[in-house]
Amino acid sequence: MSELAKVAKAMVARGRGILAADESTGTCGKRFESIGVENTEENRRAYREMLFGARGLGEHVSGVILYDETLRQKAADGTPFAAMLARQGVLPGIKVDAGTADLAFCPDEKITEGLDKLAKRCQEYVKLGAKFAKWRAVITIGPGMPSTTCIAANAHALGRYAAICQANGLVPIVEPEVLMDGGHTIERCEEVTEWTLNAVYQALYVNRVVLEDSVLKPSMVIAGKDAARAAGTAEVAERTVGVLKRCVPAAVAGIAFLSGGQGDEQATENLAAMNRKFPNLPWPLTFSYGRALQQPSLKAWKGAAANVAQAQALLSHRARMNGLAATGEYRPDLEKKAA
Repeated sequence: MSELAKVAKAMVARGRGILAADESTGTCGKRFESIGVENTEENRRAYREMLFGARGLGEHVSGVILYDETLRQKAADGTPFAAMLARQGVLPGIKVDAGTADLAFCPDEKITEGLDKLAKRCQEYVKLGAKFAKWRAVITIGPGMPSTTCIAANAHALGRYAAICQANGLVPIVEPEVLMDGGHTIERCEEVTEWTLNAVYQALYVNRVVLEDSVLKPSMVIAGKDAARAAGTAEVAERTVGVLKRCVPAAVAGIAFLSGGQGDEQATENLAAMNRKFPNLPWPLTFSYGRALQQPSLKAWKGAAANVAQAQALLSHRARMNGLAATGEYRPDLEKKAA
């Protein structure tokens, strides 16, 4: 087994998933605003140190996706964050895309940028301790959207990104996010997700990406936020797994879902339902959540050192709940017991 395949396998190890802590400076600012904390580099550093220092983080978290600034930062005692995570048995990863820009001739659609000099940046990130990378493509559902142009352009970028990462020693997380924004039905989401994943795997094939050395980070098949009918957990589980079985090759190391704006417990419950109902899939199904893991901690922390222990306990709890969801053993009553 190649070194990259070993890392990819470790990222989706049984009962463990990935913490997405790769918010850009701007996004971090929005989160901090909600708790009345100033968006300074020191506050961002302190917040990340609080997350990464949670006791037993590595029991249910296999890896953490970092932002460029964060990978270069250190804990208060001078330990680089990458080393701090490695001590917990957690793999450090890095977001390598440069965010989205308007897609020419496709109003309201986006393309992800950042392929320029990506090989050079990957080499530097490996030296800084990163073991895997992430690139997010964004697909919007709306009137006349997505366009064939948007799907093709984003699939191509994901294929190029994944190949460049593998060639330079990083496992790529391939993230095509079909957004929850809008009033579309779950049926429409299923259709668009299938179209997107088929295009992405065609692009990965064309770019010679080794599937065993990669992890997929898809959105769940779910109705839009403003849909007339919200789908239940069983339907989300069935439609999501149905699409994955039709589109994702068995060779892929694993699938780690994004939460995409779902509520903390809703994201956990949907993941658990999939693992309970479909125990013998070709790939493990786990989590790669940002807000759905961090939100309770962020609210408790409020920028105060006195709140760190409580904030860390809340993160450990959410990680444990999602670890149980990844094995199908999660039950909503476990939330109340822990509380």
